[in-house]
Amino acid sequence: MIQEFKKFAVRGNVIDLAVGIIIGGAFGKITSSLVNDVIMPPIGVLIGGVDFSELSVTLKPEYINEVGDVISAVSLRYGLFINTIIDFVIIAFAVFMMVRVINRLQKEKEEPKKEEKPKGPTEIELLTEIRDTLKKNNKA
Repeated sequence: MIQEFKKFAVRGNVIDLAVGIIIGGAFGKITSSLVNDVIMPPIGVLIGGVDFSELSVTLKPEYINEVGDVISAVSLRYGLFINTIIDFVIIAFAVFMMVRVINRLQKEKEEPKKEEKPKGPTEIELLTEIRDTLKKNNKA
């Protein structure tokens, strides 16, 4: 069983998958930073200084119970949800563009460039010329 697992783990596809997951995680962090630190602040300024990550609706306020423990507020943080949606759209668009480029490259690879036919007489023109030459030689 250990030998089988070793064989499975060092297979090319598994390693490629692992590399893809690691790079995807890093790409996700970059995208989140892009959305949170670059895209959302100007949008927040344009709509009146609103920080999307702070947008929420409090369902139940924070309170202190009879024992004296502080019970946290319950809130819907829809601003974070908006940020996550924007993250998703950016990542989906980037993946779409990457797949589009890969598909074009594969299509070019599969379709060999058509060689141009050498310029000159067509077969019909050559046959007509041969016929005319034979007719001329038979008359002479």
